[in-house]
Amino acid sequence: MCAQTEKSQDTPDTINDSLTATLFHPEQLTVICPGCDLKISTGHLPTGNNAHCPRCDTLLYRSKETRLSRNFILAISGLFFFIPTLFLPFVTIRLINVNFSADLMTGSYALINEGFILLGMLVFFCSVVVPLLVFTSIITAHWALKKQHFSVFKWSLSVYQKLKHWLMLDVFLLSIAVAFFKLQEYSTITPKMGLVCIVLSQTLAIVLISRVSVRRYWQAWMKAENFYFSDVDVHCSHCHLSQPKTQTCQRCGHRIPTRKPLSIQKTWAYLICASIFLIPANFLEISVIFSNGKRYEDTIFSGVVSLVKGNMYEIAIIIFVASILVPIAKVIGLVYILVCIKFKSLNDHYQKMKLYLFVKWIGKWSILDLFVISITIALVDRDQILDFSPGPAALAFAGVVVFTMLAAESFDTRLIWDNPPTTNNKNEPSYEK
Repeated sequence: MCAQTEKSQDTPDTINDSLTATLFHPEQLTVICPGCDLKISTGHLPTGNNAHCPRCDTLLYRSKETRLSRNFILAISGLFFFIPTLFLPFVTIRLINVNFSADLMTGSYALINEGFILLGMLVFFCSVVVPLLVFTSIITAHWALKKQHFSVFKWSLSVYQKLKHWLMLDVFLLSIAVAFFKLQEYSTITPKMGLVCIVLSQTLAIVLISRVSVRRYWQAWMKAENFYFSDVDVHCSHCHLSQPKTQTCQRCGHRIPTRKPLSIQKTWAYLICASIFLIPANFLEISVIFSNGKRYEDTIFSGVVSLVKGNMYEIAIIIFVASILVPIAKVIGLVYILVCIKFKSLNDHYQKMKLYLFVKWIGKWSILDLFVISITIALVDRDQILDFSPGPAALAFAGVVVFTMLAAESFDTRLIWDNPPTTNNKNEPSYEK
């Protein structure tokens, strides 16, 4: 449940005092919002409502928090369906009486064998390593909680937090559909049991991520109510314990910097690298196809145009948005936020916060074209009737994907709120921390 402030014409200082009086009570647990550093007294939250920060709308607590054991069951089930995808083919195509199959790892191996080692490793990491680690980290966290093994518990939850945004099975599923549409004019396509396993593991992964609360796991390890603080100054991003200013968290032992170290500098550096890679990614050929003795080279844009000419408008829109529009939008969005911070803009902090969250969410969809390439090269046998290979733009595009995602990860949203806002999302008076 959000703490609310009433509309008034008071000055910012009066509003700040009023907010403090409304939110802070000695008998209530005081937390610091990880998104904007606002101190909030939670009290006893009623069932059926989520707790959001009243300033930046960051989710603080979920309402209907079910048993942790259900997360364990979801993780076990997800792993149970995911492991067969590494060995069972998800599709078979037939090219003039010759069958070619692909499983989840075939594309990565094919890229590495063709000399695109970094590209193959990136696809392998996102499609194989991350899902395995995400499912496994929840399982080991439950084991460590039961056995009271602090190190395993701590690092299991850290791995989950760092990798959950890199879980891209949903993008991989969409890339399978795109690859099917592209190959249907050359071959007969037959889905296999591996595709069912991918769909089921992805469904379980979505449910798992929507339910897992790292804060609840640390509450099960040691409740925040066991720490008696007269006031709090910092928030631990790992275990979500608000506490007085300190170098290391009193519950999980992680370092607690007041801000992410060199956040602005790292974000700018990653964005500059991504912008440099955008040029060859869009102007060089991303794929080379030999068909019936003819060589066809496609850039990302020419590939979209050819899809439009082939009346595949839906696929053309997906590729255009994921491979052209999204990378450019991510760079422009983050640059806009950084410029506003540089010039200490006081307007629309809430909108900038939502823009950042949107940029972070859409980031992974840029990798769709790389997944399509890996699936295509896995299915089309070299030196046969149809020959396919990635172009030089593929590696540049991989750089764009990685650097934009790293830029979003390195950015500290609290920097947006360091200057008191003059407007917010609900047309209510603004207030300081």
